[in-house]
Amino acid sequence: MKSLVVIGIIFYLLVGCSHDRPKGDTEAEILYKEAQQLADKERYLLAIEKLNMIRSQFPYSYYATHAELLNADVLYNQENYVEAAAAYIMFKDFHPKHPKNAYVNWKIAESFYNQLPSTFDRDLTSGDDAIKYYEYILANYPNSEYEKDAKARILYIKKMQEDKEKYVADFYFKTKDYDAAVFRYKNILNNFDNLELRKHSMEKIIMASFYQEKYDECKKYANSFSSAFSPDQKEKILEMGQKCQDKLVK
Repeated sequence: MKSLVVIGIIFYLLVGCSHDRPKGDTEAEILYKEAQQLADKERYLLAIEKLNMIRSQFPYSYYATHAELLNADVLYNQENYVEAAAAYIMFKDFHPKHPKNAYVNWKIAESFYNQLPSTFDRDLTSGDDAIKYYEYILANYPNSEYEKDAKARILYIKKMQEDKEKYVADFYFKTKDYDAAVFRYKNILNNFDNLELRKHSMEKIIMASFYQEKYDECKKYANSFSSAFSPDQKEKILEMGQKCQDKLVK
């Protein structure tokens, strides 16, 4: 009797579970729908199991490609942004003409963006990757639903990068490591368009050259940079150049 009861329970559970499965024409489609349902319920580990079954058992199925993209989405929703970026990039590489590639590029950019620290004084490397993909979206998918946010994200990242470069350059200047400071200020001039930051960098380069007693360079920088300043600011820069000239005469 006990054996019959156990068999009955197992049969009931199997039948019950089969009724709970979504409908589909193929096992691959059913597995994919199950993965979608699990992902929607944030049961991500079970969703990934279903997606792995599709990729291993039905690699040439219509749903295998869908499974790849859903797998990347699951990783993203789990906040595994490093793995998500890799998964989206792999999807893009294998499916360069996929109709959802605007979405895929957006998710790649967002995966890198979400790796940024909360403050500018830490590693901002992922910001460069994020900008690359945001700019790709703007260039290849103009007027898309992602355009406004992509532009805003780029501005935010560049502001963080500007703040960091200024912070580091000013630190070197304050600690009298003038060669390192000049290198950083020149990096700002080569890579950023922020006018106030550029003028700050120019002034500091001139001052660093003066403190290093590189009066020829100091004078050259003052004359070269003066045109970037307003008339009242320009006078100050030219005065600095004159100080360098006076030192040369002495």
